[in-house]
Amino acid sequence: MSQNPMETFSVDAETIESSAKGQHQGTTQPKDSSIQEFDRAMMRRCLELARRALGKTSPNPLVGAVIVKDGKIVGEGFHPGAGQPHAEVFALREAGELAEGATVYVNLEPCNHYGRTPPCSEALIKAKVAKVVAGMVDPNPLVAGSGLTRLREAGIAVVAGVEAEACQKLNEAFVHRILYRKPWGILKYAMTLDGKIATTTGHSAWVTGEAARGEVHELRVGCDAVIVGGNTVRLDNPRLTSHQPDTHNPLRVVMSRTLDLPPSARLWDTSVADTLVLTEPGVNPEFQKFLTGKGVEVVELSPLTPAKVMAYLYDRSLMSVLWECGGVLAAKAITEGAVQKVMAFIAPKIVGGETAPTPVGDLGFAEMTEALSLERVSWRVVGADCLVEGYLKFKD
Repeated sequence: MSQNPMETFSVDAETIESSAKGQHQGTTQPKDSSIQEFDRAMMRRCLELARRALGKTSPNPLVGAVIVKDGKIVGEGFHPGAGQPHAEVFALREAGELAEGATVYVNLEPCNHYGRTPPCSEALIKAKVAKVVAGMVDPNPLVAGSGLTRLREAGIAVVAGVEAEACQKLNEAFVHRILYRKPWGILKYAMTLDGKIATTTGHSAWVTGEAARGEVHELRVGCDAVIVGGNTVRLDNPRLTSHQPDTHNPLRVVMSRTLDLPPSARLWDTSVADTLVLTEPGVNPEFQKFLTGKGVEVVELSPLTPAKVMAYLYDRSLMSVLWECGGVLAAKAITEGAVQKVMAFIAPKIVGGETAPTPVGDLGFAEMTEALSLERVSWRVVGADCLVEGYLKFKD
């Protein structure tokens, strides 16, 4: 490999912060762009392993590790959840004595502090590995480059920044939560080609096709919570689950100031997934009693706003939140900085209707120049529909 693995490694707070804004600069990039394809392939394998724990690691990141010796994989592992061993530990256990002199690939810098588990940097040193290839620097101030520095000091060759963009995207929620002490917010909606999420009567089943709905189910697997408002519960009666056996279901959250909600709603069936109802103090105590009797958790917040809700969910150690709400609540979530990413499914249909609901309500804009422009936009076809993804400009 032409890149010198013993080059001086450094990272500062400004560099880490820029990574949270999507610039992918939270790592030391190899100066020679001709990284061997084998290294990239091993890092992609790390990401594949890490994804096995989607939705299960909060507030920890998704991490996978691969140990290679003489061109062959001798150990693999991923972090299954908070309080459990890290990916490197599982990979070292599988490799055993073969870890000595081997190369370790990991999509996130090995930790260098004592938390619920001992530091992985020390475990790698003890195993006498020869080289560590990290996808990105850990933005956690408790690590922030110190793990790679510790490995270098022990004589281990270190490279950082292989498949950095993919590594950054996988853990964008973790990065955001660490740096800004807020969960990562994703606004997801499905609309027709003329910008409607339902007909004038409120009927919305289904705007998009089966493939797009399957994509949403997959999206929920990787989120800690999914939020809707009372109107969505009344009109759509959603389940808000992944619709897949043996996979993670997010915490289902309902925001309602009135608790004027149907007793027969599917969300009150907590045998399939937990449900949390957020309301304001003293609202409809009889219905609160009904909900708690169903096993639904009820919490009173004042004021009941998207910003307050996100702060509350942060305190509950949640990392990623999916907003699947109607236009009024979506507008408030955007305005209050509770949304960082937008995923819009667009169906090739036209439904019309002057009063048919749209995905985002009034933002108070009078001029087109005030419109919110998304950054890093991408799109792809999903079945008969199109998915457009982008990021709102960062607001601290």
